[in-house]
Amino acid sequence: MKFKILIPAYNDWQSVSELLDNIDHNLSDVDHEISVIIVNDASNHDRKEEDKTFENIHSIKILNMRINQGHARCIATGLKYIYEKEEFDYIIPMDGDGEDRPEEIKEFINQIHNSNGKPIVGRRIKRSEGLFFKICYEFHKLITLTFTGKSIKFGNYTCLPKTTVEKMINEKATWNSFSGSLSKLEKDLFEIPSIRGDRYFGPSKMSFLNLITHSFSMISVFRKTVLFRSALFIIVYIYMIKSNASVLTALPLILLLIMIYSISNLALRENMDEFDKALSNIKNIEEIK
Repeated sequence: MKFKILIPAYNDWQSVSELLDNIDHNLSDVDHEISVIIVNDASNHDRKEEDKTFENIHSIKILNMRINQGHARCIATGLKYIYEKEEFDYIIPMDGDGEDRPEEIKEFINQIHNSNGKPIVGRRIKRSEGLFFKICYEFHKLITLTFTGKSIKFGNYTCLPKTTVEKMINEKATWNSFSGSLSKLEKDLFEIPSIRGDRYFGPSKMSFLNLITHSFSMISVFRKTVLFRSALFIIVYIYMIKSNASVLTALPLILLLIMIYSISNLALRENMDEFDKALSNIKNIEEIK
């Protein structure tokens, strides 16, 4: 079988270089054709030229973008490029900083015969961030479950069959949230445990603000359900506090309205016309193997 590993990258070329070394090392006993597609999100730091030999990676291409478009759209562009331009059976999207551990690639591949053609997702069982971030992340999962009815415990690190990739490149939500789109399109996912690794170099780029944006982008995919559940909450909550109304008791309503406003704005990022034209943002393609 032919696998394409899809890696979005912005400036962090030192980590990407380390990741490629580790991917190559961990594929030493894999009897499949494994290639890597890197989507360079218009980095403003040049990639250092390196004279490396990869024994187990079949080929490596870098898609250099003209305009910076963000993590989710880089993955969406990569999915579209691979589907339209490459021969493949599965795509494995993963982060380029080491937090998605290359040791787990073989487990994705080994579980294909058990998955019955379903997408395989890496369910996070352990994270490497600090306590505050972990608490915020658990709160994010709770909010997502409460307002969407979806328990989404995975990120980009997945193994997608060609049938799923076809669905995703024809779904506008993919342009805004990878995990949200996948959860919307595929009701039956095959899960494997996945441990969040440590970054190879530098601090994590997932700040508190980025986590909120990531969370709301995911939730926005299910905005009709969110609006319905929010309306029910507002009705029930107003009835509960009507005899004890105050600024303090109204605070949950204010926060909910702020969330709905934010989700509605993020939902505007879903643009099928832009997604259809995504490949026009590719400035050039480098083949480094």
